Amino acid sequence: MEYILAFDAGTGSIRAVLFDLFGNQIGVSQFEWNHLADERIPGSMDFDWETNWGLVVQCIQNVLKDTGINARNIKAISATAMREGIVLYDDQGKEIWACANVDARASEEVKALKDLNSGIEKEIYNVSGQMFALGALPRLLWIKNHLPEIYEKAAAMTMINDWLLFKLSGKLQVDPSNGCTTGIFDLRKRDWEKKTASLCGIKENLFPPVNEAGTVLGALTDETAVLTGLCPGTLIVSGGGDAQMASIGVGAVLEGQTMVSGGSFWQQEVNVSEPIVDKGGRIRVNCHAEPNLWQLETIVFFPGLVMRWFRDAFCDMEKAEAAATGVDPYEILEEKAKDVPIGANGIIPIFSDTMNFGSWRHAAPSFINLTLDPQKTGKKELFKSLQENAALITLGNLKLIEEATGTYPEEVIFAGGASKGKLWSQTLADVLGVPVKVPVVKEAAALGTALYAGIGAGLYENIEKAVEQVVKWERTYQPNLENHRVYLEIFKKWRRVYKEQLILADRGLTTNMWKAPGLD
Repeated sequence: MEYILAFDAGTGSIRAVLFDLFGNQIGVSQFEWNHLADERIPGSMDFDWETNWGLVVQCIQNVLKDTGINARNIKAISATAMREGIVLYDDQGKEIWACANVDARASEEVKALKDLNSGIEKEIYNVSGQMFALGALPRLLWIKNHLPEIYEKAAAMTMINDWLLFKLSGKLQVDPSNGCTTGIFDLRKRDWEKKTASLCGIKENLFPPVNEAGTVLGALTDETAVLTGLCPGTLIVSGGGDAQMASIGVGAVLEGQTMVSGGSFWQQEVNVSEPIVDKGGRIRVNCHAEPNLWQLETIVFFPGLVMRWFRDAFCDMEKAEAAATGVDPYEILEEKAKDVPIGANGIIPIFSDTMNFGSWRHAAPSFINLTLDPQKTGKKELFKSLQENAALITLGNLKLIEEATGTYPEEVIFAGGASKGKLWSQTLADVLGVPVKVPVVKEAAALGTALYAGIGAGLYENIEKAVEQVVKWERTYQPNLENHRVYLEIFKKWRRVYKEQLILADRGLTTNMWKAPGLD
């Protein structure tokens, strides 16, 4: 039997997942990891490469031990990771600085760049598809300003997944689907745009070669083999960003396909055959992992984290019932909420706004329009409203993409943890007004990464045939079109209410849930 090993380095954890060639998960090991906040540096979130590499090694050792497979039967290895996180190296290939994707230390640098040239962000966006909100440029400028000794030593920069592959193979490189999130990329060329770095006062010698996903980088080093128990010479293959790899893992490999990933954040990914930038700069544009595709991306902030907060703050009874019965507490909550009328008796949640990449901020978290009638406003109604709200924001984001492309999806693939919810999946179908397909494998980023590793090793002929072999569907949710018509009216009202709530936050009367670095 032949196997593929994929690493998934998320914001909160590292996973090593072993697959067979049919996409079946044979083994997995996972460790949570924490990013280091420096109290002296507001917004800082350092990536602890020494500790985290130790966790990677433990993951590998655990997978080999738990599955009992012969390491020689692992034919290829690749990695995916949180996007935007970066690692800097000196000229000897030693890590000297790194940050996670959630690092937000560079607010003053964003302001300085905009003050230097009021049109610079839009100019960079038109080439790269990225704004300063999540990109590497302000962070690099922060290092230049605050850590000059690190800046002078820096000789190369990679993303987190490429750091993992470097530790395995000894080769520094990046892939387009994650590298493009730095904002120092030319989308059309799928390569670095060094002039962008120079324009922002950043040196141009930081950028290693670019390899598309599925490119063989080399072989596992002898040193790493001894450390991990893997077999020397195992092929190491270029991977990609987690959202793009998740799209691959659910079979979204063709132009026009739309995927919604429902995790801590929700992403809406629409495949396009050429990079289309939004005239208003509201939408993010990325290279897809597949070389002839790009993705228009919108993001919903924190639906998964909001739901976790609601569960932990208000649902002790359901958590206790879950512990006693072995049923997931969200499943218990869905059962209680299934008969709540659509619109949750008028409750309007205020959490994430629709995407606005150029001025990205969110109002204060709140529930609006509650009643004092416990039969109409209670736990199950609040829960239902949160599910509806994530779907309504998704609708708004897909409408933004429709403005840019002229097309609205005919169906949507729904993956990630939220897609385990039957009520949530049906609600999404009703709100969007199109069928929603849920795959069997919902945590799909590792699977998509494994498929590209398999292509690099010659185990699959191409990505279309690979997904045909491994991607399987659990269920398709058909929309209730009468519910859809009602949700369109609810959406209009929610947009008007949200606008007013955002004004309160802009005036400082309430506190933004989140806003991009550099915004006043």
